[in-house]
Amino acid sequence: MTATAPDGQAAPANPDGDILRCEHISKNYGVVTALTDVNLRLGRGEVLGLLGDNGAGKSTLLKILCGFQPPTSGRIILEGREVTLKSVDYARSLGIDAVYQDLALVNQLTVFQNMYLNREIIRWPLVRNHIMRRQAREHLDEMGVQLPSVDSPVARLSGGQRQAVAVARSVFSNPKILLLDEPLAAMGVKEGAIILDLITRLKHEGNVSIIIIAHNYAHVLEVCDRINMIQGGRITLDKLTSAEELTDMVVAEYRTALEDRQRSAGTLPHAG
Repeated sequence: MTATAPDGQAAPANPDGDILRCEHISKNYGVVTALTDVNLRLGRGEVLGLLGDNGAGKSTLLKILCGFQPPTSGRIILEGREVTLKSVDYARSLGIDAVYQDLALVNQLTVFQNMYLNREIIRWPLVRNHIMRRQAREHLDEMGVQLPSVDSPVARLSGGQRQAVAVARSVFSNPKILLLDEPLAAMGVKEGAIILDLITRLKHEGNVSIIIIAHNYAHVLEVCDRINMIQGGRITLDKLTSAEELTDMVVAEYRTALEDRQRSAGTLPHAG
């Protein structure tokens, strides 16, 4: 897709190497404001952690970035060109794919069938299962995803293995940008390690830029190149940071919320 500048000339290529930029993104649902003024950038090959409490606006921003719903205002710039993400399929055609918490896997199908869901290899009138099985196994091996068999039903896999299959399926389509929505939610340490190892491998290969959406920063901090904190519908932190600094910010946010609640209830103790 070729964007044009106001004078009708082709828009210039992105000068600073960012593959994605969001500028002044807002989202309103009637009288409810979910996003206020979000400015976000993602570098090529970068892993960006988008952190925030439940209800901070993370999922809303993901829905906008993957084309599920439009912003109320603001613009999205992909590889230096302003784009309108009209649908999820259109966003995918531009190289933006997402892996959601519910994974969108079919538990009754095997691993390789899920990998090729809606893009099966067919030589009429036969589905080429042997080719899909072999290619799925090769792709998973290349990504370091350890599974009992590509013939195993997804329902028999652990939570971490299912998440790995969902990520691998998205990577299989060679996206430029991969959005991971709470990839470690409700996982134990061992299962979470599967996903962190997979993200680390993708990071080292440098072929895809990743945004990890999470509310528990301790899970993802070690694999992120940079952190954005979203609070109250806007980005309040954009930097390389430490666990200690994030802890201080989160504790301060909770303390402020507690004081506001106590003040509203008339129970806030007076100083002195």
